[in-house]
Amino acid sequence: MKNITTWVILGILALVLFMGCNGYNGLVKQDESVKKAWNNVQTEYQNRSDLVGNLVNTVKGAANFEQKTLTDVIEARSKATSVNINADNLTPEKIAEFQAAQGQLTGSLSRLLATVEAYPTLKATENFTKLQGQLEGIENSIKNSRKIFNDEINIYNTKVRSFPMNILGGIFGFKSKEGFKADAGAEKKVDVNFDDMKK
Repeated sequence: MKNITTWVILGILALVLFMGCNGYNGLVKQDESVKKAWNNVQTEYQNRSDLVGNLVNTVKGAANFEQKTLTDVIEARSKATSVNINADNLTPEKIAEFQAAQGQLTGSLSRLLATVEAYPTLKATENFTKLQGQLEGIENSIKNSRKIFNDEINIYNTKVRSFPMNILGGIFGFKSKEGFKADAGAEKKVDVNFDDMKK
């Protein structure tokens, strides 16, 4: 009887150890997936930043182009590239800081492209048209990378917070991570009045 009890206890301990190792390895694997997705997000933002330099240089060549608009884009680009977040430290504050810097660059780029409308010769140049098309492609890639990153964060956070992984994760230092949120004001209802547009 004593032998059977010992074997049962050893069997339970082996099962718990196996489940613990399997759970730990699952957390490590998902953590690495989050890091990979974060690196992809940063790569897309870097691609945009690189393209912005070319876009600014192309616009600079236009006679009498508004200097303040260019200065805003250059400053926003500098700020966006200076915010560097380690994938191991994806706290709400860090993600908000990163998102705010990238949002500022997005806003200044939008103003630049709107200002270009007043310069038909610049708008018609092949180089500017090509750069504008590349920028649109990169913006789509950024949206896609952010979505994939948020999906990976969701899977990771679900594992880290679920019992019994929350205990094991806490022991080994696995913590919830923050994903991207919608931009401030994105939740507001947009009223479209077609009657006003007809006037």
